[in-house]
Amino acid sequence: MTEFFVYDVFTDAPFGGNQLAVIPDATSLPEDKLQKIAREFNFSETVFLYPAQSVDHTSRLRIFTPTMEVPFAGHPTIGAAVALSDLGKGPEMILELDIGPLPAHAKAGAAEFSVTAKLEDFGQPDPELIAACLGLPVAAVDCTAHAPIQCSLGLPFTFVRLDSRDSLSACLPVTDAFREGARRFPTPLDFAIYAYVRDGNRVDARMFAPLDNIPEDPATGSAAATLTALLARIGKADITLSIHQGDDMGRPSVIRTETGDGMVTVAGNAVRTMSGTLTC
Repeated sequence: MTEFFVYDVFTDAPFGGNQLAVIPDATSLPEDKLQKIAREFNFSETVFLYPAQSVDHTSRLRIFTPTMEVPFAGHPTIGAAVALSDLGKGPEMILELDIGPLPAHAKAGAAEFSVTAKLEDFGQPDPELIAACLGLPVAAVDCTAHAPIQCSLGLPFTFVRLDSRDSLSACLPVTDAFREGARRFPTPLDFAIYAYVRDGNRVDARMFAPLDNIPEDPATGSAAATLTALLARIGKADITLSIHQGDDMGRPSVIRTETGDGMVTVAGNAVRTMSGTLTC
């Protein structure tokens, strides 16, 4: 039987943040069961840990949403680092992901990692399509800082700035419009939208990926990292952000990000809430 843990990530209190299933030793699991196990947990992601391929690294991570394996995601990386710390590893770590090795630091329920991947642009969906996806009037899409844009640091999202916190709270995703977005602007993550408002260094955000069985995500570290890189590029200066997500779904999360030295650093807390064994 294989052990598992459940962590709440990007929170320091149980029952907030983003739930994550962690399989600390997945070496005995058959390949054809990994996706099924992730679907059974039905969290936005499940992370399976394996021995590192390099003797200088800490662990190899494989990350699954309910529908697919992904090369990188933020809250599984933070949660895996805290889980490894709880198991006696660290505090300095090198985690192996499909986007390459990531340096991480984890201690006392908090972790951070840095991404050096280059920011990639994919497309620019029109505001009318985005508004239809979010169930908002077109006027709620704020194009003054940037128009809606698809970017990636390993996992692509469509980023849209909204005109107010009220508009962010009013988002009501329309699945058929998301299907149209995925048809017109295909990416590996099926037109996931990260909507946000910004007030100085504070960002309030929501992430919707209904075509990937994620109606809404309480905390999305990979999107937070990509947004930070995007805003730094637009402003032509390094930035530090406090990104608040999950408030509208009763799972408040805080993701801390900053740019510098060509990297984006993502930081947050995680707390273990459950443990058990897989019996299949």
